Amino acid sequence: MTRIHSFEPIADENAEILILGSMPGRASLAAGQYYAHGQNAFWRIICHLLQLDIASPYEARTQALKSARIALWDVLHSCRREGSLDAMIERDTQIANDFQTFFQTHNKITHVFFNGAKAEEYFLRHVLKNINNNSISFARLPSTSPAHAAMSFEQKLSAWRAIEAIVQNFDHRPLSLAVGT
Repeated sequence: MTRIHSFEPIADENAEILILGSMPGRASLAAGQYYAHGQNAFWRIICHLLQLDIASPYEARTQALKSARIALWDVLHSCRREGSLDAMIERDTQIANDFQTFFQTHNKITHVFFNGAKAEEYFLRHVLKNINNNSISFARLPSTSPAHAAMSFEQKLSAWRAIEAIVQNFDHRPLSLAVGT
């Protein structure tokens, strides 16, 4: 079994929300894109929340995330896994991404949302003890994976509206752009 690696984060210096998955599945790794599996509800939910056409190209969707001050990443940098299911990730092969550096570079982040229980579990196991920021709130959202079929799309969308409420508050504040001297 070969070691698989996650992607670079989708983020810019204005990010205030971070959405964390666990590790890209086979379809995403093959496409080189977050949430590329056709049955994963992530982009459908995000497009609904950000009022973006689901048929928009991947680059437009990632730019919409940045414009909404949302960053996207995975908890794990690498691991060994057969297939695409998080349950198949070998525990002793899990290596987390460098969140200390990420939070230092993206110091406006105030909310972290986990896309499912496994992302939260991996973050708690590998990352939280190294985070020295008490101003960040953490919340688990239902997984957008097609493997999480216990909830309907409408139920998932309803839970993910927690992000929409925060983004709407951003609309009332201007972007703070750093000016170099």
